[in-house]
Amino acid sequence: MSTTWRTGLALVLTAASTVIATGASQAEPTVPDHAVIVCDSASFYANYDSSSGPAGFKRTLARGDKVGHTRGAHPVYNGWAATFDFGPNDWGFVRQECLGGYGSW
Repeated sequence: MSTTWRTGLALVLTAASTVIATGASQAEPTVPDHAVIVCDSASFYANYDSSSGPAGFKRTLARGDKVGHTRGAHPVYNGWAATFDFGPNDWGFVRQECLGGYGSW
């Protein structure tokens, strides 16, 4: 077997083992459960800071707006739940008590 052939084979095997190892260590994403806003209005923030609370106001969500939150998988900090707004397709934080109607759409 020539040196070029051995080098090529070594590179292929190294690349394959890297792909296999990387794929195994990646966590599967959790798709948000469908829910709706059940409050008359709910403030939607870009982030949550543990020392000062919600930060970066994005917009106000209205009753019936379609959002997503998977209970037990997506974080809730002091009553502020990580939520996906299906309207503009972005993540933010909203009060947990304003989420309801899970699986209703």
